[in-house]
Parts: sequence; C-alpha cells; structure tokens
Amino acid sequence: MEETVEEAIRQGLHTLGFSDHSMVPFESNVSIQNDKVGEYISNLKKLKAENAGKITILSSMEMEFIPGIVTGFQKTKRDLGLDYLIGSVHLVGTDPQHLWFIDGKHIEPYDEGLRDYFGGDIRKGVRAYFDQENLMIETEKFDIIGHFDKIKMNARGRYFQEDEKWYRDMVLETLDLIKQHDLIVEINTRGLYKQRYNGFYPAEWLLPRLKEMNVPVVISSDAHIYSELTNCFKEAENALKSVGYKETVCFRNGQWEAEGL
Repeated sequence: MEETVEEAIRQGLHTLGFSDHSMVPFESNVSIQNDKVGEYISNLKKLKAENAGKITILSSMEMEFIPGIVTGFQKTKRDLGLDYLIGSVHLVGTDPQHLWFIDGKHIEPYDEGLRDYFGGDIRKGVRAYFDQENLMIETEKFDIIGHFDKIKMNARGRYFQEDEKWYRDMVLETLDLIKQHDLIVEINTRGLYKQRYNGFYPAEWLLPRLKEMNVPVVISSDAHIYSELTNCFKEAENALKSVGYKETVCFRNGQWEAEGL
C-alpha cells in the first residue's frame, strides 16, 4: 500500500482510493481475510495521516454480492468507516459449494462452472449473472458498480458475440437499473492492459448510451499492484471524450464531485 501511494504521488495524482475485495464467509484466495481487515483499515488511517497535504487517501471495499451469503453493504461501510463502496459480482450462485467464478486469468473455471451449473447453456449462465447484478442494485446501497459486463471476459467470443440481441437486452436492462438507482459506472481498463479483452468494462458500444442517459463515470485501472495504477487511462479518457463526456467524478468532502477530463 505504501508503494502504491508513493507511485500515485510520483504521477501527480491528487486522490487515491483503496478498495480491497470484501470478506466472504468461506475459503477464498481473492478476498481479504477476516483477520486482515483490522490491519487494512489501520494502514489506511496511517497512510491518510502521513500523506495529508500531499495526496488524499480514500478507504473503500469492492463488495462481493452473493444473495443469502454476502449482503449488508452499508453495515460493512459503517463498521469499517469507509468513504465509499464498489458493488461487483465475481461469483454467481447462492450455494457456497457451487459458485460460478466468472473472473480470473484462467478460463477453465468459467468453462467448468458453465458446464456444471448451467449445462453449458451460456444464455442461462449470463442470465443468472445479470439477475444477480440486478438484485444487488435493487437491494444494496453502494456508490460505484464495478465492471458490470465482465461476464463477457472469459467467454472470449467463444459462446456469444456482443452484438447478439439477447445479450444486449440483458446488458441494457441492467444499465436502466443503474440509472434508476443513481449509480456511478466504472470505466475499467484492466481487460485492455492485461489483454484479456479488447476494450473496457463496460464495452465501448455502451458508452454513447451512458452519455445519453447522463450516467456519471469514473475511470479505474482495477490495479492489483502499484505499477498498474493508471494503465490505459488515456485510452479511456479519449473514448469518453469521443462520445461527449467532459468530466468524470471524484469523491471529495463526503460527496461525489465533477472532475474535468
């Protein structure tokens, strides 16, 4: 975390938000462990104090939503004193023993889960993913929705194409809910610089619709290490400008404010 702050200052950033993956009540190697949460929060407080006047440090969690298993986003925010929350779905299902992992650098869990839990029916799997996202939007309170069309990443064009009507209908249904609930959409660059997808999450075909709907956005590299901190930010800025965006948002003084591109 210290190296990330140093790199942010070196690059001239005025604000840096940390958002580790939230706790889950089962064994996971991609979520913060319960016994590490206190250390995470104390480190954030320490970094905020040490770097006051140099950079604003914000504390957050990327909340994993799994119906009946991980809920109560606002309680986590209150208990940990967080500034804001990101809501995301990486694990599809309601049974801890049978969750479809749709993320990660390996495609095998995606293929195996699709086969084992949905009989290989991609439409059923994608429907379950977006149903879970929609339920998160409608039942939890958070600020930013993370990589909301990431279901496409490990499909890698093998199961469907993004211009298929059934798929676009599902994506746009979720986008309508995002607008209704006044959420910020993350323009996530990780797929691009990791070469796991040839664009952003959400896809560039959605950016004009976001602008038409006046949905606020924030650019994120979804960095897991400090060297990734602002990877492909310029590409994201250019893509947003090309559809008419003139600003993103930044969390300041307890609220989201416009930040010019």
